[in-house]
Amino acid sequence: MKLTIRKSNDRGHANHGWLDSHHTFSFADYYDPAHMGFRSLRVINEDYVAPNGGFPTHPHRDMEIFSYIVEGSLAHKDSMGNARALLPGQIQLMSAGSGVTHSEFNPSSKDQVHLLQIWIQPRERGLKPGYTEWHPKAASDSAAKVLVISPDGREDSAIIHQDADVYRVRLGAGKSVSHEVRAGRGAWLQIIKGAVSANGTPLTAGDAASTDDTGTLTIAASEDAEALLFDLH
Repeated sequence: MKLTIRKSNDRGHANHGWLDSHHTFSFADYYDPAHMGFRSLRVINEDYVAPNGGFPTHPHRDMEIFSYIVEGSLAHKDSMGNARALLPGQIQLMSAGSGVTHSEFNPSSKDQVHLLQIWIQPRERGLKPGYTEWHPKAASDSAAKVLVISPDGREDSAIIHQDADVYRVRLGAGKSVSHEVRAGRGAWLQIIKGAVSANGTPLTAGDAASTDDTGTLTIAASEDAEALLFDLH
């Protein structure tokens, strides 16, 4: 299995004061034709939002957008009437479809919020907008690999309008987990915390590894680690 590595320091970077953001793929003023996305995966932004900072109300359409909270809390409001404050380990998934507006902000006056914001292209345009969340259960906290997003909502996952399975990987030092990449699919592994090896290749926080090859992807942690694993058509 051939792996393509995307190192943390090679990502795009923008610091707006209230927002410090690292872009895995081309986004806003960061343009790199070699990194426009991976299959249906279009955006992975690692964001640090300052206390009381946030994104004012803005529109989206024809994109599946989810946020994964690493540290702190993120408050969300949208034109569908949803108003939530998300906590670490929780996921908010919004199907922008034919069009929505929303805002996101850090409600804390002293602590920054650290999150990954991810965009996946939907299987079709003009869908009815929707909103869902995934909250970890007690049993999933200790699980090495948990399905958090899928097209059919199996295993209590949030539903996405794309042939995409997203797993949260959480490993203690010395532990490992494997994932089978089937024919016609690709995998993208985004490291959030800690250090792992992917089929022997070392990766640390902010790094990513991807493959379009069929076979077994083995993730072994050299220290406590957390990651998101995308299995995409």
